[in-house]
Amino acid sequence: MKNWLLAFRNLLRNRRRSMTTLFAMVIGLASVLVFGGYAGNINYGLQTNYVQHGGHLQIQHRNYFLYGSGDPVSYGLTNYAHIIDLVKSDPELSRLVTVVTPVLAVNGIAGNFAAGVSRTVFGSGIVVADQNRMRLWNDYGFPDHPKPLALTATSADAALIGTGVARVLRLCGPLKVPDCREPEAAQAVDAPSAATPPDLARLAALEANAKASAPHGARIELLTSNAYGAPNVAELNIVEAQKQAVKDVDDMFVQLHLKEAQQLVYGGGKPEVTSIVVQLRHTSQLAEARARLNALLHSTLQGEPLEVLDFATLNPQYGQITGMFGAVFGFIAAMIATIVMFTVGNTMNMAVMERTKEIGTLRAIGVRGSGIRNIFLCEGFLLGTCGAVLGTLFALIAAALVNHAGLHWTPPGQTDPVALTVRVWGETGMIVRNALGVIVVATFSAWWPARRAARMPIVDALRFA
Repeated sequence: MKNWLLAFRNLLRNRRRSMTTLFAMVIGLASVLVFGGYAGNINYGLQTNYVQHGGHLQIQHRNYFLYGSGDPVSYGLTNYAHIIDLVKSDPELSRLVTVVTPVLAVNGIAGNFAAGVSRTVFGSGIVVADQNRMRLWNDYGFPDHPKPLALTATSADAALIGTGVARVLRLCGPLKVPDCREPEAAQAVDAPSAATPPDLARLAALEANAKASAPHGARIELLTSNAYGAPNVAELNIVEAQKQAVKDVDDMFVQLHLKEAQQLVYGGGKPEVTSIVVQLRHTSQLAEARARLNALLHSTLQGEPLEVLDFATLNPQYGQITGMFGAVFGFIAAMIATIVMFTVGNTMNMAVMERTKEIGTLRAIGVRGSGIRNIFLCEGFLLGTCGAVLGTLFALIAAALVNHAGLHWTPPGQTDPVALTVRVWGETGMIVRNALGVIVVATFSAWWPARRAARMPIVDALRFA
């Protein structure tokens, strides 16, 4: 107890130096915590986006993830209805699962007959009601509320396309796609010059009449190869064009009702799906749910060529983005720790130089070297503790100010801006780890000057008297 009182008194002897050191620790810890809260919020935001759109887990054909993108029909799940019923009725999974829904991947060629244009597309057939329920998942309490899908309460032939698809198929006008104009090549074809031969001019006029007599509205024809290798065409009514986060996806995206997609791919045959999406109540239940699903695959569903994949495996960019922010966070924390270490070390060195006479007097009256060392270590510990407490309070205040500032930004993988939030409050683990880190660094930084003071010869120290 005596050492602690002496350490506290010594810190007050030079308030300016102690406050400067304390200020450096407070700003450093607050910066680390605020950035850590920002990086953690990005992690939660990405996770929420992936879980809302693709669930926590997906049951697929064993080789679909590696090879199915080019030929999804060959990796369909025939008895998907039985698998869904089995997951929903399982007593262990029923308390973990919120949504179990089938999805069918579709590849094909979309065309606009009236404009004479087409392009390759890929997309999915979904159960709209289930997908709307999935988008309500908000385990981390984000303030934004997702809107229902554009396919909600639409006819069976309704579809959604990316703005890039709408641009190529010349549907910008009916779908009100911004920043879209008629390509110059198309204008040249549609407006023949005076030098055009008469027969070609007549053909151009016939084509113009065909365009004028075509039904109005945003409609496309989707051509795909069915499960038996024969071509099949469906005419779809486009209800909206939505911009996708990745341009390559936006230029090829199409989404339609599951029944329509199954009719297009399988015709009158037995319908299949390519994935069964499973969404859980909480991400913390992922390992338990995955273990139970794998147990079902090896028991009730034994012999089925199935596998269970989590959202991190299905979306490799999730690990890449979170890993990048983790590396940046670690670099910043290391830099702050280095600054704190040198600041505290310099403060303790100055204290040793100024109190050489005091050290010699204490040693002369019987205080051991370990006692001298402990006094300086206590000073470093007190500085670190005060810096940890004040730094945490400053970080909480800064995070609250940011969260109530009304700022917005567009996270990776999303197209709509969301509220910018910094999660410090509630992140107990992050706060404790970094606060303890500051205390340990401050105490360790005081160790070398304390060791030098403890080993100082009494005669040499008393010479400064």
